[in-house]
Amino acid sequence: MTNNVANAAHPDRRGADGQGSRVAPQRVADALRTGRCPADRTFDRFLPASLRVISVQYWTPLVVAKRAAEWFDDLNVRTVVDIGSGAGKFCVVAALVGRCRFTGLEQRPRLVDSARALARLFGVDDRVRFVQGALGSIATPVADAYYLYNPFGEYLFPSHDHLEHGERRDARYARDVAAVQALLRRARFGTCVLTYNGFGGHVPPNYQQIRVDNKLPNALQLWRKERRRRVTRGDS
Repeated sequence: MTNNVANAAHPDRRGADGQGSRVAPQRVADALRTGRCPADRTFDRFLPASLRVISVQYWTPLVVAKRAAEWFDDLNVRTVVDIGSGAGKFCVVAALVGRCRFTGLEQRPRLVDSARALARLFGVDDRVRFVQGALGSIATPVADAYYLYNPFGEYLFPSHDHLEHGERRDARYARDVAAVQALLRRARFGTCVLTYNGFGGHVPPNYQQIRVDNKLPNALQLWRKERRRRVTRGDS
């Protein structure tokens, strides 16, 4: 992600053509609340231009956020933390679809500002909040579930933006993946973890996979921490 991308702060109420939004935020919100799923480009019009153009690469597709919200409601999940929440798209869309309260953890201040503005624009800022900070540098909120959309994958691509305090990208990647695994190990029983396109590490063995959807652009997988690991076919 370039500095120009990270410096974008406010959702764009105009359409992508600059001539005014073709669809009002309320219409998009109403569609999601009634079970419909607008095209991503329709929702992305409300992101800053520099974030809109990379949405397909960095931000969760609407169909994935919708499925996640449905699963959370089915399982009576009430609080969710999105680790590496970026522009806030997942939290805002999932809040429009379901009943959960969401916290987004994001280390870039300008992305946090943009995400907060997006939540206000769609009227979900009473159930969605964004916290600035890197995983491991601040206390991660305790939640019923954690969402991970390959949040550290960007460290694997060459860019000066990921060099912080002289730390190598591969070292930062390994450290953050290890921090997620440690978070999941100490989480209380019953905690869920939802991954979309993985997170670079392995879910601890005492988490049982309870949902999976392979028909989305990438695999969406949901695990729940059990007191005792269930033996499945193929286990020794």
